[in-house]
Amino acid sequence: MSFDLQLRGQRALVTGGTKGLGAAVVQGLLDAGVQVIATARSVPAHAAQGLMYVPADVSTAEGAAEVAQAVRVRWGGVDIVVHVVGGSSAPGGGFAALDDGQWFNELNLNLMPAVRLDRALLPAMLAQGSGVIVHVSSIQRVLPLPESTTAYAAAKAALSTYSKALSKEVTPQGVRVLSVSPGWIETDAAIALADRVAAQAGTDYEGGKQIIMQALGGIPLGRPAKPQEVADLIIFLASPRAGAISGSEHVIDGGTLPTV
Repeated sequence: MSFDLQLRGQRALVTGGTKGLGAAVVQGLLDAGVQVIATARSVPAHAAQGLMYVPADVSTAEGAAEVAQAVRVRWGGVDIVVHVVGGSSAPGGGFAALDDGQWFNELNLNLMPAVRLDRALLPAMLAQGSGVIVHVSSIQRVLPLPESTTAYAAAKAALSTYSKALSKEVTPQGVRVLSVSPGWIETDAAIALADRVAAQAGTDYEGGKQIIMQALGGIPLGRPAKPQEVADLIIFLASPRAGAISGSEHVIDGGTLPTV
């Protein structure tokens, strides 16, 4: 049986598309014959062939509007939106270390880009009666680390709840909405973190990885996911092969979550 994802010729927007998971999603879509616009605060010196980059800060209303306008100018509409952009810059130290500004930063990076871009791009999807939106959440939404990720985890929980509500509203009109919750992904940033942890503990990179995995309560698979592994799931869910899937959240964490 052929496993053609039937994506050739589709138009996709990927936020946070220059590094880590976002870059893997972009490349996977390009390999599947999809036209792609990628956005990030800065763009790489050498863009992939056929790929359009829009440099913008989508954590701001102005940046999100700039991206939406670029999509309209180039295509008039879009078939797939994958919201990868996210992260945390909040300091450690628990609840007392988080002031209002840090809370708003986490919400503006992990929730509001999806809210703003969906609001801008959904009308054209609804008009054509088809489309797919994938929100990248995190297992942190149900497994927060109080020392360092309270605000990030709360923002991702809000994103997952928003995703479910949106799916209930627009799926009957032909637009599928899903969320994907990764665990620890071995991106360049994660590798740098493991190296720092290893240096502090006087061990090597593999030892640093073990320390991080223990902090997460363990990963039964024994390793973090590769960006390509998470990207493959996202691209499948965005494809017509997953045409009966909507409104659900898909965990890809190597077994990290201890409950169903």
